[in-house]
Amino acid sequence: MENVARPWPALWSLVIGFFMILIDTTIVSVANPRIMEGLNADINSVIWVTSAYLLAYAVPLLITGRLGDRFGPKKLYLTGLVVFTLASLWCGLSGDVQTLILARVVQGFGAAIMTPQTMAVITRIFPPDRRGAAMGIWGATAGVATLVGPILGGVLVDGLGWEWIFFINVPVGIAGFILALRFVPSLTTHPHKFDIPGVLLSAVGLFLLVFGIQEGETYNWGTISGPITVWGLIIAGLAVLVGFVLWQRFNKGEPLLPLSLFKDRNFSLANMGITTVGFTVTAFGLPLIFYYQVVRGLTPTQSALMMIPMALISGGLAPVVGKIIDRVNPKYITAGGLALMAVALFWNSALMHPDTPIWLFLLPSAVLGFANAGIWAPLSSTATRNLPPRQAGAGAGVYNTTRQIGAVLGSAAIAVLMQARLAEELPAAAGGASGEAGRSFGGQLPEALHEGFSTAMGQSIMLPAAVIVLGAAVALFFAKPKPVENWGGSAAPASDTAAAKSAQAKSV
Repeated sequence: MENVARPWPALWSLVIGFFMILIDTTIVSVANPRIMEGLNADINSVIWVTSAYLLAYAVPLLITGRLGDRFGPKKLYLTGLVVFTLASLWCGLSGDVQTLILARVVQGFGAAIMTPQTMAVITRIFPPDRRGAAMGIWGATAGVATLVGPILGGVLVDGLGWEWIFFINVPVGIAGFILALRFVPSLTTHPHKFDIPGVLLSAVGLFLLVFGIQEGETYNWGTISGPITVWGLIIAGLAVLVGFVLWQRFNKGEPLLPLSLFKDRNFSLANMGITTVGFTVTAFGLPLIFYYQVVRGLTPTQSALMMIPMALISGGLAPVVGKIIDRVNPKYITAGGLALMAVALFWNSALMHPDTPIWLFLLPSAVLGFANAGIWAPLSSTATRNLPPRQAGAGAGVYNTTRQIGAVLGSAAIAVLMQARLAEELPAAAGGASGEAGRSFGGQLPEALHEGFSTAMGQSIMLPAAVIVLGAAVALFFAKPKPVENWGGSAAPASDTAAAKSAQAKSV
């Protein structure tokens, strides 16, 4: 076990940076119209402002998780935080959309360096039977950040301008760096041989897969350029990833991804669960926000404020749930939270009519808060409970990669479904108008089309609801946590043993 005198200050120091990078996955969506206007850009270019970040964030996670095991999670976290903070400043200073997209790539790469380290440090400084409370904080951060992003984005864009959604990261990043430098321990590194073929195969495979899914809607799921098609990229990406897994299986040296991780039933199931959560959390907000703005005429800030019950309840309850799961079987809390999320989404779907009193939507929003509180901490705690310290980074990299792939799948799937339902529910003559309204946060739709648009959005939200039901079913198969015996004891590094003997000698 890693000997850390003050693990909680370390956790809170990491949470600052983790919160910041997750906010940046959602904050830009609210600012898109202002970015288009300020940089004289078209819609496709502005979509890439978000796509570039998500792509650069998702692809390297497996690699950066392993790097944390090799060079130390504190060093990697601080390096990523510097890259992210400087890239944020570059984003705010960008004078054209091409520069902004490039800066967002660098920002996403900084986020990819940081993210696995936060989870790896928690795994290494908190014993498994006391990790639930810590994962509760980590989980609350993940859940609340996805909700706070649009709210904060709306306030900053309306009050100060789109640049400030990036400038605000600079003082936060500096504060986070100072705190992490002071409180995050320099944990023992583990000698790993770096699997270069594995690095190349995982990076190429994930890039092709994520790019194909993410940009499928942009290219109408057809030709991108010449012989290159969306489905060709997706199939090629899957083929390369199969090659990556086979290489990991037969690699005589040390693989980038230890497949032995998946021998642990709960680690495998938790990764399946977090994939459905990533899918659902990314997907359900899009039809809901479009309904609020296009049909009900709410501003970006007003529509984001409808999520406040969810954010407050989730943030308040997640640490409490974290403490509970250290004492009870987390599968019931996880399955209950996932089922509650499905209930809330089906409830939203039933309410989505032009004449529904707007305050009624606060009720399923509150239910989503209870659901979020019961999801993030139990899932992450279950995934990491049996990980040995030397594989904490690899496990964290896998877990965060599956979450991001779920998010990319959710984003692509909901866009396709929304388009299909709009085409079905609205008159053909109005298709162009409705499509444009659906692509723009400020779109105005004739009142006669409000019912059809509402129905289409209500039907669309049933997809993430169905996916999260699948997640609830997966959680029911979690194995009961085993008692913790000599956690990390067999892997205790020599430096720790020496330090313990030295301290014992001084006390005599």
